[in-house]
Amino acid sequence: MIQATEMTLNTAELLAIPLLPLVGALTAGLFGWFLKDKLSHIITSGSVILAAILSIDVFRQVLNGAEFYGNFWTWIASGNLVVQIGMMIDPLTTIMMVTVTVVSACVHIYTIGYMHGDPGYSRFFAYISAFTFSMLVLVMGNNFFTLFFGWEAVGLFSYLLIGFWFKRDAANVAAMKAFIVNRVGDFGFAIGILAVWYYFGTVDYREVFALVPGLVESASTMHFLGWEIDTITFICLALFVGAMGKSGQVPLHVWLPDSMEGPTPISALIHAATMVTAGVFMVARLSPMFEYSEVALAAVVIVGSITAFMCATIGLVQNDIKRVIAYSTCSQLGYMFVACGVSAYSAGIFHLMTHAYFKALLFLAAGSVIHAVMSNQDIRKMGQLRKYMPITYITTLLAALALSGIPPFGGFYSKDLIIEAASIRDMGWISDVAYYALMSGVFMTAFYTFRMFLLTFHNSDRVPEATKAHLHESPKVITIPLMILAVGAVGAGMWGYYTLDMANAEVIHGYFRDSLFVTDAHNPLLGLELIEQDHSQSHFWLEKGALILALAGIITAFLLYFKASKLPAKLAAMFPGVYTFLLNKWYWDELYAVIFIRPTLALGNFLWKKGDLGVIDKGIIHGGIVDTIRSGASMLRNMQSGMVYHYAYAMVIGVFGLLTYLMLNA
Repeated sequence: MIQATEMTLNTAELLAIPLLPLVGALTAGLFGWFLKDKLSHIITSGSVILAAILSIDVFRQVLNGAEFYGNFWTWIASGNLVVQIGMMIDPLTTIMMVTVTVVSACVHIYTIGYMHGDPGYSRFFAYISAFTFSMLVLVMGNNFFTLFFGWEAVGLFSYLLIGFWFKRDAANVAAMKAFIVNRVGDFGFAIGILAVWYYFGTVDYREVFALVPGLVESASTMHFLGWEIDTITFICLALFVGAMGKSGQVPLHVWLPDSMEGPTPISALIHAATMVTAGVFMVARLSPMFEYSEVALAAVVIVGSITAFMCATIGLVQNDIKRVIAYSTCSQLGYMFVACGVSAYSAGIFHLMTHAYFKALLFLAAGSVIHAVMSNQDIRKMGQLRKYMPITYITTLLAALALSGIPPFGGFYSKDLIIEAASIRDMGWISDVAYYALMSGVFMTAFYTFRMFLLTFHNSDRVPEATKAHLHESPKVITIPLMILAVGAVGAGMWGYYTLDMANAEVIHGYFRDSLFVTDAHNPLLGLELIEQDHSQSHFWLEKGALILALAGIITAFLLYFKASKLPAKLAAMFPGVYTFLLNKWYWDELYAVIFIRPTLALGNFLWKKGDLGVIDKGIIHGGIVDTIRSGASMLRNMQSGMVYHYAYAMVIGVFGLLTYLMLNA
């Protein structure tokens, strides 16, 4: 039975949005062998496209003031723990719903061409539809347990999709790496949710948010590892650990670039609009909690700043076209977290939305290139592809300009808003670190993006002769999604800036209304009016500095990889230590191997050889139990000779023995 506080939205329409991808996934997964490839992709793609249309319709209604908060049925009832299945549909939810379903619909269509002929075709469509369902549950739920269900489900399907080509060892290793690293983050996430239930007695969003001020006013603290820590700070930090794992933030970022071992469509889906954005959404959704913890907000800013800077430096030297884009994703997620940490949640979600379109476009365009050059992913073996792939070339250029933050493309509006918010918000030295990390990231992002673009589509022709005969533009089933996403890459920023009123200093009370909570003391967007009124040199740099650095990055890439293409190799030779350090990704994998992997393997080998084989097998089992049983069985076996006179003799001995016993005890 539905219990709702606001019934302004049609519940059947709301339920249909996540259920359509689920039905498509179950149909393709269970009956794909019968439906064959064509019907599988028609059902799954059609379901997600319909979900996208319904999401846009719900967004239109919410834009006009409609909202929904209600429960449909009881999921768990155990003592004081009661968990409902319900939805919270507000401006924050709907912008996520539209982003997830639209990008997923484009990926589904693209997959028809990209995965054509793959033996796991129907299975792949089942996975990506289930992945979409999981993300919709995550963003549409109205309590922490529903959030956790969607959170874990996207983790499960990311594992299945990254390791989709399970006959490749690299894919299996990458899938396992993603699964294990996310389990580390999800352990903290689960602790945070359990702490929410323990201290608030409920997992319902609105009920928890209403109780947070009282918990803070009571100065509630808890003991943790010998420390006395504010309860709200502990809860927020534990939840943020989950966000670090899911959204690829340092030091739990190592799985994200390796996820490129999966097929390109899932790279776009994971990195653009679904799994990796879950952490950003979670922090924004829980803004009524994070706003009461200065320590948690500071942690979010510091982690986001380090990730934005570090992953940008790694992207400078990567040669795998998908890995360049993957490290860009890690870096851009850092921008989003910085926005949330400085309480500019709306700016972070705005960048999440614009980033989804141009990043999905970059990945799918990279897939188009890989498809054309016969699965080669090394940009050093490409060049001059614009002659063969004009549509892929133009759409990639649009996405590169959007990622670099060049007006009027999407990234310009959202990224600049984050940088301005970070510079205005006064958090002491943390604000300075964030500002310089983001500004340096702007230059590096533009540089490595156009390095990839120029090496792929311009520069000298380095494509192997055997591949050139195969070079051609991708079919329409691949290029049409590219063109659709290009519209978002170009126009999403401008549309959001003006239609969603992101240009308004009071934006937190504009489109997003009460879906985001920011205290007046924390709201950096209120200071943007001062920037617009002040025309001093410092404020000019604040407004135009990011654009200047982006243009400088593009020009530098043009000079190094178009005009003087031999200079990069000379620079690498001049600074071999720096180049090797960045090429090896700051040696994070090697560090984890020393700290965790090798000791774990050594302990496992010791327990196996000394414990299992040495003590248990050769000592307790073979030296004790097994030998005793064996010798006893040998004696019993001798008694079972099969000779009748042996049995008669035994019976006579038994009778005499029994009679003797009775006579002695008479």
